[in-house]
Amino acid sequence: MSVVIPICILLFLFIIGTPVAFCIFFSTLSYFLMSDLPMIMLIQRLAGGLESVTLLAIPFFIMAGVFMNHTGISGRLLKFCEVLTGHMNGGLAQVNVALSTLMGGLSGSNIADAAMNSKLLVPQMVARGYTASFSAAVTAAGSLITPIIPPGIAMIIYGYVNNVSIGRLFLAGVIPGVMLCILMMILVSIISKKRGYLPIREKRASCKEIAISAKDAVLALLLPVIIIGGIRMGIFTPTEAGAVAVIYAVILGTGIYRNMDMQKLWLATKESALGAANVLLIICVAVAFSKFLTWERVPQALASWMTTIVDSPLTFLMLVNIALLVLGMFLEGNAIMIVLAPLLAPIAHAYGIDPIHFGIVFIFNGAIGTITPPLGTVMFTTCSITEVPIEKFIKDVIPFWALLLVELLLLTYIPTLSTWLPNMVYGVAN
Repeated sequence: MSVVIPICILLFLFIIGTPVAFCIFFSTLSYFLMSDLPMIMLIQRLAGGLESVTLLAIPFFIMAGVFMNHTGISGRLLKFCEVLTGHMNGGLAQVNVALSTLMGGLSGSNIADAAMNSKLLVPQMVARGYTASFSAAVTAAGSLITPIIPPGIAMIIYGYVNNVSIGRLFLAGVIPGVMLCILMMILVSIISKKRGYLPIREKRASCKEIAISAKDAVLALLLPVIIIGGIRMGIFTPTEAGAVAVIYAVILGTGIYRNMDMQKLWLATKESALGAANVLLIICVAVAFSKFLTWERVPQALASWMTTIVDSPLTFLMLVNIALLVLGMFLEGNAIMIVLAPLLAPIAHAYGIDPIHFGIVFIFNGAIGTITPPLGTVMFTTCSITEVPIEKFIKDVIPFWALLLVELLLLTYIPTLSTWLPNMVYGVAN
């Protein structure tokens, strides 16, 4: 009974539209009020949720992504993407998907990526004859590549709450991220051909043109390579990699491109602080919430119940995917991850499921929820910026939903897609 009331409070607050962090906080507070535990323990749990050097990577990578935007990196990457994909059907839509893939290695946040492309590319797409709803749908769906392309913020959070190697998670996302990019570009090409959305270039770019455009973008493209390479070679930890990314972005903006002055630096720092605070507040309260669930032995009870009704890891994965897809319609992805991943990951381990494989499936599933009504965060971000009605957005995003579900099934039932690269680089985990 001590768990039932807090969970009921949590669900009620979600239903009436209370912000996620406050839903979890008041639910946790109710548990402490009904128990004999001193309130000081709640404060300790809240503070303890952020007492981790690993979590410093989150504000660092958010700051690096914001700084990259303010240095004009996004514009250079945009030109590079135009050269690479401009000759395809729906050339500007292809550029949108390609830019999300490249920017994923810089921003680490699907909401940040969707917001940037909504401002940067959607007006250009509409001016070239694309419908606003299709432009918004491509932007939102393309941003879902970001969480599984290193260094995704979701990977850092998942690695922290489940004690999983963040370096392995970074590598595990490379093949799924590239695969999703290719599948999405194929879908965009099919839709564009039917609707008559033309290329923005008459012919494929020559090697010389690609080389020239790559010269402007290469310094930004090196960042993910530096991060993953540095972690793998033991030069720095994932947290230190975040700090390196910030220093790299500042050097690019102030020393090489020379387009970041003190005013832009201040604005970028302020934007970074607000973005990091939003994520860290959810982590803070969700860790306290998951702590009292552990005290009440909810994970053990859930694992015991699950193993009695499910005798196959494939069935378990199917049930987890269905549950996460439904929850993703209502809850923010990071909150779902922090609360549920510590409950489900031990059960997955009991079924012999690789923790890296399960992590990628969990992260990608949570990302799908962000463009799913009624409360998808990326859906609302994109529609609010582009002023596209939700109902029109939903109509155009349906083919992308189908594609995302296909990718989810592939990642779920072909573990090699997410485990091959980290096992090749780090060796098979014991």
